[in-house]
Amino acid sequence: MNTQEQARFNMVEQQIRPWQVLDKAVLNVLSQMPRELFVPPAYQALTYTDTDIPLGHGQSMVPPRVDARLMHDLHLTGNEKVLEIGTGSGYLTALLASRAQRVLSLEVNPELAATARGNLQRAGITNVDVRVADGSAGAAGDAPFDAIALGGSVSEVPQALLQQLKVGGHLIAIVGQDPVMVATLYTRTSDAAWSSKALWDTSAPRLQGFTEPSRFHF
Repeated sequence: MNTQEQARFNMVEQQIRPWQVLDKAVLNVLSQMPRELFVPPAYQALTYTDTDIPLGHGQSMVPPRVDARLMHDLHLTGNEKVLEIGTGSGYLTALLASRAQRVLSLEVNPELAATARGNLQRAGITNVDVRVADGSAGAAGDAPFDAIALGGSVSEVPQALLQQLKVGGHLIAIVGQDPVMVATLYTRTSDAAWSSKALWDTSAPRLQGFTEPSRFHF
């Protein structure tokens, strides 16, 4: 086992399993996915640590356990069409792609999108389409989706995204204001109804392009 493989093994055992990620297929993906391919050169030493990693452009990678749990809690089976909002480095994209049929990932920043494409290519991930777009509107032309994952936090999930789920489909997002945000799973239960379930507390950088609630109340 080389140093990176050992670090990846330790990450899975010490950070990810304790966070209730116990699905064997998911742990398998995490054990094999070379996260170092998605981390900027200046931060390689932090690849498998439980910390945020700056990506520039005001964005950062969340700790591995957060991406692992987001992917895990969507319960993908390998047949899904998935929409990801906020490609970032492409690491969560790669995890989703390993458990889905196809992933469409929207990234508002062209430089991040280009870097993520290169990262995914180096990792041998071919079932992903990274598109430069404002993710808050989703991709209505490609809807409906079996699953939607938001790679950062929002104050609330826009109705436009919930509308792009298939009936029975799930959307996972980190919702709220610092310091308390909650990973929340939304399920489309019928044409006109959705349910939501709070899963776990965390915090994550904001996705760009989503509206913030006004802080002023008159």
